[in-house]
Amino acid sequence: MNQAVGSLRTLVLNANMQPLSWAPLSVWNWQSAFVAVHQDRVLQIKTYDDIIVHSATQSFEVPAVVALRSYHKRRTVGFTRYNLFLRDEFKCQYCGKRFQAKDLTFDHVVPRSKGGGSVWSNIVASCETDNLRKANRTPKQAGMRLLRQPFEPTARQLDAAARRQPLAAGGLHQTWMDYLYWGAELEG
Repeated sequence: MNQAVGSLRTLVLNANMQPLSWAPLSVWNWQSAFVAVHQDRVLQIKTYDDIIVHSATQSFEVPAVVALRSYHKRRTVGFTRYNLFLRDEFKCQYCGKRFQAKDLTFDHVVPRSKGGGSVWSNIVASCETDNLRKANRTPKQAGMRLLRQPFEPTARQLDAAARRQPLAAGGLHQTWMDYLYWGAELEG
């Protein structure tokens, strides 16, 4: 097997042919997908063109896109730094500027020292400048305004926010494109 095959990933769709998750995009390494296909746990929807793997006696196509056999509903989303930034669409909730995740921090709207907790409804994405300016005060005390109140997002809200983000060109294989934009309006 050459190095290129070893790094291939497989897009995982839910039974409704939508990505299982947009935040982050649901992918498996090709080996896990290959095993799931051959154990009949998923449907192989599309394979990579011109990529074949061999056993001692057989040749196999490598799955590019697979779908779960039954619908999987995500009930909750993890309270993680990435999901928080995604909920706020990588924008500082004070100045409104968009940043890369590495350039964002998070801010407790009501500081912990004043009884504010580390929960969805009290934390927002913030740039370092505004976080330092607000310091250990509430936005009102600091003379600042939030763009919107923090909230606990649903899996659907996070997926919608993820779909609005520009996708990294190097991370998506062309084979997946027909399966990523079913919800988008067709151009006339």
